[in-house]
Amino acid sequence: MKGPLFYSKILLFGEYGIIKDSKGLSIPYNFYNGALKVDEHPSESAIKSNESLRRFVDFLKTIDADLVEFNIEQLKQDVSEGMYFDSSIPQGYGVGSSGALVAAIYDKYAHNKITVLENLTREKLLTLKQIFSEMESFFHGKSSGLDPLNSYLSIPILINSQDNIEATGIPSQKSEGKNAVFLLDSGVSGETAPMISIFMENMKQEGFRNMLKDQFIKHTDACVDDFLSGDIKSLFKNTKRLSKVVLNNFKPMIPQQFHELWKKGIETNDYYLKLCGSGGGGYILGFTEDIAKAKQALKDYKLEVVYNF
Repeated sequence: MKGPLFYSKILLFGEYGIIKDSKGLSIPYNFYNGALKVDEHPSESAIKSNESLRRFVDFLKTIDADLVEFNIEQLKQDVSEGMYFDSSIPQGYGVGSSGALVAAIYDKYAHNKITVLENLTREKLLTLKQIFSEMESFFHGKSSGLDPLNSYLSIPILINSQDNIEATGIPSQKSEGKNAVFLLDSGVSGETAPMISIFMENMKQEGFRNMLKDQFIKHTDACVDDFLSGDIKSLFKNTKRLSKVVLNNFKPMIPQQFHELWKKGIETNDYYLKLCGSGGGGYILGFTEDIAKAKQALKDYKLEVVYNF
């Protein structure tokens, strides 16, 4: 048995900011995916995934039935028969490994589910986001619900504010385009929960809150607008500003060995780095106006191009 595939996602803009109502833009990333599966001879990782699913089943029972109901009996039976989430999505890398799992469980076991084929009104999107937020909180303690939403619908999602989200189109890819978005592998896995608690701790300081509002959110919103309208020149200007703000104010979220590299990108304009997800490890997201230049500057690192434009 193998279920449908659910893809990883990349939050191009909005990490941390969306907790405080900035704009955000999330796109599916089809390079990685996962599906529910049962094997006769499960591997060690399949057994581990199955154990995690057992705990997840107990958690799902605690979700308000007015919001969503699951076919718990069927789910329990499948899990007891060894079902696991077979995934190529790296965990702790900020590309939505738990989001894809949540989407797969909802797709297969939710009663009266909202499907991709119906007219996705804002209300339906918000309901889905709320359901996914509850489900994914099992993995992170606090979740916006966006990762599973993206994985489930497999379309770009524009976050205007916490209660205003919509499906959106993004500028089409140009395979010959010099401008690119890429992922840089930090080589270490990151944990979301501790990063979010550092952020919440920082939010108690007035200076940090002001920086978030006056700089971080301002530049994030501008980047989203520039990207969607195709204003490339302005996009890179604002991405550079955003990269600077992150380097100055989100140091704990950037693995130590990347501080210099981050700074170098801002100084040379060869590339600009930003957080991918909550940071602390995993992938770092990069933007460049010249992918050949960026590859040369980062030749000692593992770089994956996500999007040329």
